[in-house]
Amino acid sequence: MAPEPLTQLADDPGGRSLGLVLPPGRLIDETDQGTWPYPLLWQADAPATRGQWSALEAGCRAVGLLPVLVDVGGHRGGPEGWDLMCGNLSYPEDFEAEDILADYWNALPQGGPTAPSGRAWPGLAPARRPDADPDALAAETADTLLDGDTLLREPHLALVPAERNADVLAAIGWTGSLNHEDDPGVLSAVLRSWETRFGTRVVALTADQLTLSVAAPPTTPAEAEAVAAEHLAFCPDGVTRHHRTNLHTYAAEAVRTRRTWAFRWD
Repeated sequence: MAPEPLTQLADDPGGRSLGLVLPPGRLIDETDQGTWPYPLLWQADAPATRGQWSALEAGCRAVGLLPVLVDVGGHRGGPEGWDLMCGNLSYPEDFEAEDILADYWNALPQGGPTAPSGRAWPGLAPARRPDADPDALAAETADTLLDGDTLLREPHLALVPAERNADVLAAIGWTGSLNHEDDPGVLSAVLRSWETRFGTRVVALTADQLTLSVAAPPTTPAEAEAVAAEHLAFCPDGVTRHHRTNLHTYAAEAVRTRRTWAFRWD
């Protein structure tokens, strides 16, 4: 079924019928399986600017559209070059994050980073209460990423039809983790759990990278290491690329008190 807000933008590019005032942009329906029967996202033509996310978010959310930054400056260009796949998509609600992460963990090669409890899957990290508004923090993080972040070469604002932020990957069939997981619905199931436990929001996407804002990051070494184990299961490439010895270093440098989590798959 076609997402109604985007079909309205096809006839009304400025979004006035939805109560929006959008900059020039276009709808994207190109996927790895060919042209999709309906658009998957709207993308602004010009690079994103500071304050743009905040200015549009409330109105867009009211009509079922969620903002996300998409990098069009990478070697594969923007989303139309990312090989989006919706044909093998599962529903996030059909999965439990605990089961997904445990399966990923058990498939890790021997000899890599280990959790404090050893090789056995340590289970999900405990939830934390956000000390910042998750949506406001996402907007602040988006602005920060526009201030010379080296991993985003040319970020543009995009709007995705989704009921909750964690489902952005599933909604567009994002394939950045293809060599690790080829079902975006499974990834969104994990993000739903992080959204609930840590107040995360999807802020930026490239062809193979995902950046989240974190409103309730772990603050103790033990909590950070428990979350780090989940990160290793979710994106082993991102952890082992820079923290090859164990999870203690990764937890201290990339998880504890950090307001952004970045994942990149090879």
